[in-house]
Amino acid sequence: MKLKVDLIINGQAYELIVDPHRSLLDVLRDQIGLMGAKRGCGHGNCGACTVLMDGKAVNSCLILAGDIGGKSITTIEGLAAGNKLHPLQEAFMKHGAIQCGYCTPGVILNAKALLDENPNPTEAEVRTALEGNLCRCTGYTKIIEAVLSVAGTGKL
Repeated sequence: MKLKVDLIINGQAYELIVDPHRSLLDVLRDQIGLMGAKRGCGHGNCGACTVLMDGKAVNSCLILAGDIGGKSITTIEGLAAGNKLHPLQEAFMKHGAIQCGYCTPGVILNAKALLDENPNPTEAEVRTALEGNLCRCTGYTKIIEAVLSVAGTGKL
């Protein structure tokens, strides 16, 4: 049985017919064509599929499509304003916090959720907030530096 859901994705209203047992990740990638959220572990352990749902970071592989009606979703594609990158995206580039890029969208969105809630976190708070995002390329140092470089700037 299919289900009709109305939601906002990156500021745009959508009316979708979804299989309620599929994931938000499936809806974003397969129905909408947004590929920023990545398929990683499929169990909520790696953070590659992180998106913002009503401003909170969630693992989209764990959210059932039947539960997304009325929600506002932000993906990495929704952070930039036209050709102007979000300050976090710029910071990741400036600090070399992007290697293969597979984890980057999820890390940036998790960092955005943190900075929206706490605009001036400590290094320990950034590390705690990003614990659910696995990266095999950077060793996290550059990622932490990038997030802290934007913290407290008022640019978000």
